[in-house]
Amino acid sequence: MRFTPVGDSMTIGRSGDFTWRYRMWQHLDATFDGPFSIVGPRTELYDTEAGAPVSDAYGAPDFPAGARAHLAGWGEGWLHMAPVIADVVTAYRSDVLLVSLGLIDLGFYTDSGQTAENARAFITAARTANPHVRMVLLPVIPNIRAESDVPFAAECGRFNELLAKAVADLDEPSSPVLLASRPPGYDIHEDTYDGTHPGPSGEHALAGAFADAMHQAWGLGGPYVPRP
Repeated sequence: MRFTPVGDSMTIGRSGDFTWRYRMWQHLDATFDGPFSIVGPRTELYDTEAGAPVSDAYGAPDFPAGARAHLAGWGEGWLHMAPVIADVVTAYRSDVLLVSLGLIDLGFYTDSGQTAENARAFITAARTANPHVRMVLLPVIPNIRAESDVPFAAECGRFNELLAKAVADLDEPSSPVLLASRPPGYDIHEDTYDGTHPGPSGEHALAGAFADAMHQAWGLGGPYVPRP
């Protein structure tokens, strides 16, 4: 089974991060019954000094080079991923997409309604490449901006409602779509390093949200257990 993580800055990570992608690889390596791979067109972390995704300085030296693949970008959202996902699924024969998108869209590019339409377009496009692709979507976790920007917080909440409706509308047995739960107890003041991007505890929480959704709905892997 071939997994592709898709996301924004919370998924690509920056130089020195472990990333939730590493935590997911650890989980699958320990619990998945059968062969698996993590696939995608990119492997790099974002280098804040260079202002570009050019770093391979992961916090975990045991993260295999072949498992670092992803489709994630600093400053990228549903708006950017919907037009390219079909080509990626075709090229890498993705079976499962683990998607964490939306915060950057709402913050800089599109309102909640437009963002939800881009999410629907993403799902449709992925299925043109693989009619049996599975998808797990993480709702937007409002960041520190939402604590002081009331309209932005409202847009985050409305988008999550629209995303849930999209999942209900578009889920189908041949190509299931899951809406993962927000990690219980996730605290942006404790689980992130800047109010947005996950630190180690946040990485475990995000990986756990995806892992538990797949295990509970599809029997893939096992319950998430944080590993060092």
